[in-house]
Amino acid sequence: MPLRLLARLSVLLAAVAAAACGSGDGMGRVEDPFSGGYPMYRDGASGLEVIFGTPDLGTGEQRIAFAVLARDGIVREASLPVTVRRRGERQAVTARYRPFPTGTRGVYVGAATFPEAGRYTLDVEVPREGKSVRLIFPVEVAVRPASKAAGDAAPPSRHRVAAEVASLAELTTSTTPDPALYRTRIADALAARRPFVVVFASPAFCTTPLCGPQVEDLSALARDYAGQAEFIHVDLYENPHEIRGDLSRARRTPVLAEWGLRTDEWTFVVGADGRVAARFEAYAPREEVEAALRDVLGREASR
Repeated sequence: MPLRLLARLSVLLAAVAAAACGSGDGMGRVEDPFSGGYPMYRDGASGLEVIFGTPDLGTGEQRIAFAVLARDGIVREASLPVTVRRRGERQAVTARYRPFPTGTRGVYVGAATFPEAGRYTLDVEVPREGKSVRLIFPVEVAVRPASKAAGDAAPPSRHRVAAEVASLAELTTSTTPDPALYRTRIADALAARRPFVVVFASPAFCTTPLCGPQVEDLSALARDYAGQAEFIHVDLYENPHEIRGDLSRARRTPVLAEWGLRTDEWTFVVGADGRVAARFEAYAPREEVEAALRDVLGREASR
């Protein structure tokens, strides 16, 4: 086992044990420095864990995504009922399981409406051995999310592109980079009034259950929609060629701050008007991103 993954496992097991011992209501927060910024909770009685993939929430209708882990692997029910609670009010949500292309992992995705800022509770019902286990955990909702949201102007980020470096290894931690994703900078796509899809992720350090093959999905979209939009990958680290095997040398790219990103995998679909049409925190299955892209291209075609 690679040392980086072994270290992550050791820290996680210690954190889980501490959370289980200190939980008053059967569910505790797991503090894991390798979590990618996604909150993690563990139910002491059942051993089930929830990793919440969309903590950057604002008011209004929001995409919610999470993974449920059991001792014997990831939970893969077709759908799970979720109740959103605040001040005695309840909202019923259905979260549907979306498997990753590899089939080894997956994420539950749904949509909830948050009418005002504040703390809400998500109550997820998980069937286990003929019973229903309730996983209850808090989520914080701001008036506006920290990241760029639908309708916001996309920042004219001036990240490096392939024409400016000797090797794509200077732009991405991917071991098999797709040159098509490093030809255009965000600022240039905006100046040309070109719709685009941008993914912020670090393929080589995709270690959380909510981190999926988003860059590979982006390559597939770039092939299928060539000439209709731009497709851009920005790695989380600005010095990927210097950190292979030694993440301690990593420097986060300042582009993340321009977009208000606090977790480790994001996808944005931006229209020719330069405004965000859709945003996806954590791994978003291709069908979600493609549907947003088709909406943007359809609006452009009707003008």
